[in-house]
Amino acid sequence: MCDQKRKPRLTPLPDGPYKVEGLEKLTDSRQEMLPVKGTLLLCRCGGSKSKPFCDGTHTRIGFSCRPQTERVRDRRRDYPGEALTIHDNRCICSHAEHCTIHSPAVFCRDKKPWIDPDGEEPQKVIKTIEMCPSGALSYSIDGREHRDREAEPEIQVDRDGPYCVRGGVELVGRNLGEGASLEHYTLCRCGESRNMPRCDGSHWEAGFKDDCKDSAGNH
Repeated sequence: MCDQKRKPRLTPLPDGPYKVEGLEKLTDSRQEMLPVKGTLLLCRCGGSKSKPFCDGTHTRIGFSCRPQTERVRDRRRDYPGEALTIHDNRCICSHAEHCTIHSPAVFCRDKKPWIDPDGEEPQKVIKTIEMCPSGALSYSIDGREHRDREAEPEIQVDRDGPYCVRGGVELVGRNLGEGASLEHYTLCRCGESRNMPRCDGSHWEAGFKDDCKDSAGNH
């Protein structure tokens, strides 16, 4: 029997970059390929002049990767409905806002509870949940949870945002969070997250710009 191909590994180095081994697909926000050769060191302090790659800036600015005490509590909540139950962990949300944009009758931050699983047709709710890049959202039908997806290993550099990791890239030495997917998740690269190494949406508040050229040559 042939051995299955080993999944890529991603290791957050102490107060330093992400070390990525065995990755064959690194893309920008337009799915254009970025250089991949051997072991990669990806910036997570937000200060590199060679984004998304590390240039050693973290040592000059005294970057710290320690999670802050005021971060959102790591806790998954269940929101049962007639057709499905939605699961949500706010601690690992990257605030991409796909849920509130595409299913506002289900996901509304101005209401309590903020999730109404019966607010729209189940199939539309499912499609919206499948857009979630962080793994904060999943759903169950008849007691079976649908969380992970079928995807090849890839890290996508989100424009002015996090690293979107998919395809089961192993995150070494870190707990992804209660009920979190091991197949897809988002990692901070602005250096401001209160929940390192997970993205918590702090790039919005910080006005982070990635300086990584997209396929059109824009910044």
